[in-house]
Amino acid sequence: MKVVLTIAGSDSCGGAGIQADLKTFSALGTYGMSVITAVTAQNTRGVQDIREMDEEIVEKQINCLFEDIKIDAVKIGMVFNTGIISVIADCLKKNQAENIVVDPVMVSKSGHHLLKPEAKEQLVKMLFPLATVVTPNICEAGLLTGERLENLGEMKEAAQKIQGLGCSNVIIKGGHLTGDAVDVLYDGNNFMCYKGSRINTKNTHGTGCTFSSAIAAYLARGFPLPEATGLAKEFINTAIAHSIELGHGYGPTHHFYSLYQKAGVFV
Repeated sequence: MKVVLTIAGSDSCGGAGIQADLKTFSALGTYGMSVITAVTAQNTRGVQDIREMDEEIVEKQINCLFEDIKIDAVKIGMVFNTGIISVIADCLKKNQAENIVVDPVMVSKSGHHLLKPEAKEQLVKMLFPLATVVTPNICEAGLLTGERLENLGEMKEAAQKIQGLGCSNVIIKGGHLTGDAVDVLYDGNNFMCYKGSRINTKNTHGTGCTFSSAIAAYLARGFPLPEATGLAKEFINTAIAHSIELGHGYGPTHHFYSLYQKAGVFV
């Protein structure tokens, strides 16, 4: 079985972050492991508080796993501050990590900062060059480029600019726009667009984490990036279409819907 490591923050509600990543890895036939960078207190209504881990324990979590286990892909989500970013970069280089998916988590749906503003430059400088692919959503792409994105053409322009920051490939997730949900992959030469029908639900908590984790899982299983992206798009579309009505805010997607359906379990 292929092994995928997530380096990210913990979501106490279970819909995003480490919890969403591990569910995704399991749903897609890989073995998931985790390094926690921060603990959040949050529910479906939003993030209430954050406590970051100290750099030493982040470093020890990463190194002890690589020393013992062959890791086939790494997904990086919430990193929070410059110190943690530096530790992650050093550890990944030291351990020659491969198939790295960087999801530049910056601000929660409720507007809570998940990356300290002063850490954005460090994120770009230290983690983007290590990434197989960087996967910002529309809002994050806007923060990275300093521009507001409102259509597919502007997404493509932003993808070129972000790729120019030092990463090999960029996927801009278009779920925040109106109309069909289109994601754009840019490899430095060509664009590929992945179109999905917009699903009428408010329960989209953790969609970005889940999509990026699915890409990492498929990369670990040996799929090339364009195909891994298409399969991840199918997975997240199904998870959103059968999302879970939970709490009083934005509920989570259903990571295990297809598996439950095949097993004849009530879903």
